[in-house]
Amino acid sequence: GYGMAAMGAFSLPGPRPQREPRRRPIAATATLAGIEATLDATGALYWAAERTLVVSDLHLETGSSYARRGQMLPPYDTAITLARLAETVRHYAPRRIVALGDSFHDPFGPERLAERERDTLLALTAAHDFVWIIGNHDRAAAEVLGGRAVETYTLAGVTFRHIPTEGRPDAPEVAGHLHPAATIEVRGRAIRRRAFIGCGRRLVMPAFGALTGGLDFS
Repeated sequence: GYGMAAMGAFSLPGPRPQREPRRRPIAATATLAGIEATLDATGALYWAAERTLVVSDLHLETGSSYARRGQMLPPYDTAITLARLAETVRHYAPRRIVALGDSFHDPFGPERLAERERDTLLALTAAHDFVWIIGNHDRAAAEVLGGRAVETYTLAGVTFRHIPTEGRPDAPEVAGHLHPAATIEVRGRAIRRRAFIGCGRRLVMPAFGALTGGLDFS
């Protein structure tokens, strides 16, 4: 229900039909990178023991970034991504939020935020211990919206960073950057979705943003 298909709803003319609220998909649980983790279908991770919600690769303002270069995309990706983030935050009620880098698609993304989306982010950073990991796209741009911007962040022995370290990490780590996805076959039909890839030592998070693609881990 997310991504390009969701954006199509913005172009429908006329009044919106009233629908029953959709149930949240059941989250999975796993022990990855030293974390007893709840893996949410949105692509977020919740670490209950530390009351910490982790998201990666929001890539906010992707549509407006492409528009600056003359390639027009539906300009709703930031609204969709932040609405999903706000709903996930309401559901888990974390004390801390960690964004694992590439929170904006380019360094000038915060300047292009609409007032409503800017207010949403400011409310999130004001209400939570908000940690922006600096990615290869956004550098320190997110820092102007509150919270703190750092290269890496360590919590209870687990290091959070944007790009996974090469080789076997010395300590448990959670990273993003690679946008992992997986394809499975259900009743003869191939279904491709964002995926968490990990083991006892490392976890690579899926991209959370509405317009981000995925790298099939196979």
